[in-house]
Amino acid sequence: MDAILRPRSIAVIGASQDATKIGGRPVQLLQRFGFPGAIWPVNPRAAEVQGLPAFASPAALPEAPDLAIIAVAAEHAAAALEECAARGTRAAVVFSSGFAELGAEGEAAQAALGAIAARTAMRILGPNCLGAVSVAERSIATFSIVLEGALPPAGPLGIASQSGNLGSYTMLLARERGIGVSRFLTTGNECDVDIADAIAWLAQDDATKVVLAVLETCRDAPRLVRALELARDAGKPVVVLKIGATAAGQAAAASHTGALAGNDAVFDAVFARTGAVRVRSVEALLDLGHAAAVCGGTLPRGRRTMLLTASGGFGVLLADAATAVGLELPAPEPATQQRILSVVPFASPRNPVDATAQMGARPEVLVEILAAILDDPNCDALLLQLAASLYVPRLRGVFLPALKAMREKHPKKLLMLSVHGPADAVAELTALGIPVVDGVDASTATLAGLCALAEARRTPTPPTAALPPAAPLEAAALCTEAAAKRALAEAGVPVLPERVVQDAAEAAAAAAELGFPVVLKIVSPDLPHKTEVGGVVLDLGDAEAVAAAHDAMLARIRIAAPDARIEGVLVSPMLRGGVELILGSKRDPVFGPVVLVGLGGIFAEIMQDVAIRPAPVDEPEALAMLRGLRAFPVLDGARGRPKADIAAAARAVAALSRFAAQQAATIAEVDINPLLLRPEGQGAVALDALIIPREDRP
Repeated sequence: MDAILRPRSIAVIGASQDATKIGGRPVQLLQRFGFPGAIWPVNPRAAEVQGLPAFASPAALPEAPDLAIIAVAAEHAAAALEECAARGTRAAVVFSSGFAELGAEGEAAQAALGAIAARTAMRILGPNCLGAVSVAERSIATFSIVLEGALPPAGPLGIASQSGNLGSYTMLLARERGIGVSRFLTTGNECDVDIADAIAWLAQDDATKVVLAVLETCRDAPRLVRALELARDAGKPVVVLKIGATAAGQAAAASHTGALAGNDAVFDAVFARTGAVRVRSVEALLDLGHAAAVCGGTLPRGRRTMLLTASGGFGVLLADAATAVGLELPAPEPATQQRILSVVPFASPRNPVDATAQMGARPEVLVEILAAILDDPNCDALLLQLAASLYVPRLRGVFLPALKAMREKHPKKLLMLSVHGPADAVAELTALGIPVVDGVDASTATLAGLCALAEARRTPTPPTAALPPAAPLEAAALCTEAAAKRALAEAGVPVLPERVVQDAAEAAAAAAELGFPVVLKIVSPDLPHKTEVGGVVLDLGDAEAVAAAHDAMLARIRIAAPDARIEGVLVSPMLRGGVELILGSKRDPVFGPVVLVGLGGIFAEIMQDVAIRPAPVDEPEALAMLRGLRAFPVLDGARGRPKADIAAAARAVAALSRFAAQQAATIAEVDINPLLLRPEGQGAVALDALIIPREDRP
């Protein structure tokens, strides 16, 4: 990887005299931007390329190049790589397209390139990629048209992208905004070097302070997770633009869990586990990445945000936007409000603070207002909205000195600006460690992203101890609710005492033993959704009602599902009260087993309020999942409700996650809906359960 991003010599295989061609552009760019190392064009039909001596083949080069750029037709790429490897080349970038993106034949040709990398230890970037750039080193291994204008300034942002065009567009916007870039790396079809390699290398690169990653997919989940962990452990924020989102529930599934744990949601869960923060646009990628780099280690202590404006209208707009992205807007302390009013008597000192146009009258006025807010114990971050004021020289002369003074007085408090301003003023502010974002929505979203990065930094790393192997599941656990519950109970998931009976008399006797009222459910491997065929009867209060309901249920099912195999009827105690959660697991095709928890019952798919993590999780992480639900206030005693037994729910989540991880070779999904969460101290219990086997299980 060093040879790709810090080469001392570069050979261009398929170099062209024409600087507009793919083989000519890197030669032209390397010379234009002053690459200090050797540039060796390889072209068997030319003695000279763009003023440089040309060589007939890699074997003819004066020494082995660190990096070879392969700019030949797809059918010649493998031979070119073989020649480079034989010459001792350490790495290659393959621009050539016409591989896996074209189907089976192209996939075979691409696999051959990967085999060369594996056999020779020469790292290969691509094929079908836009290559790599190291700005400070003037190393250009790309044909991107973005560099036809200029290089971006050297700086702290490392860009790693699977998409060549999205990655180069990100670099273009960075250049236009004057944002510094350390490295640019696009991985294309990933026959060898993949996005995980890129992130891991940037995590250890001294020139890179923040990693911007553009992901379309993941080809190796453990490597990607490890790369994100490396960046987290190195204290380098990772901001991810994940494209190709799949709507939850788009694929048909036999359980609520399958509908809720869509592949894109699992990516979110992996990012949450590893401390990466996801954004939804290239613009947001740059906003948050640049702000994180400007802040350095000065991230918000929490989400309590003070808003300061010179306009009531902008204050309302900011408050709406801040609330929408999860920022908290506490009122300043009374003493803080008095300090503000002592400077501007007609200000509105609450939050948002409307200091009117008077805050631009003199630097000392703004200094006093800023100091009052930043001194407030309820202030984790201050967002100052200046509209376009920095274009006015008089106001610029007020604001910049005041902000500089505040930065010196409060170096550990996050002070951020929402302003549309001239580039030189923005550069002056960012040099002070003050992030600047253009736009109300963009600035509040960026501040929320900084809060998420800070929260990730404070979150303990989940334990990674290997779980002991589990005993094989009994076959019945994959067929019926009763057997599924037995297996889950052995794994630590709480269930009720219940009985499987074969006739009405047994049902009545079991109900009397368990205690009235009871629930009856059909037991059949062919009826996973029992309510659809009338296979559930609730709230039966005496033996006669139980016996009658038993026979009536069987009669309904004989009509609704005459071919269904009936193994009996399940008799369970009927519980009332509490809060219904959904608890489940699913085997994701990329990341393996995941566990989810959310609001249950009929609202599971309607509300889409679930938390997902890769399995297994421990109880503290399970508790964090519960606290992250929008419905958590319902569990935590909102509006006088009794507090739910959240600790019991966390234990159930952790137990199911261990079960899912241990049985990953056998089960595809587990669906517990509902998990009844009872008042604090009274526990939780799984009222229904379904285990779906993997089709490819041993």
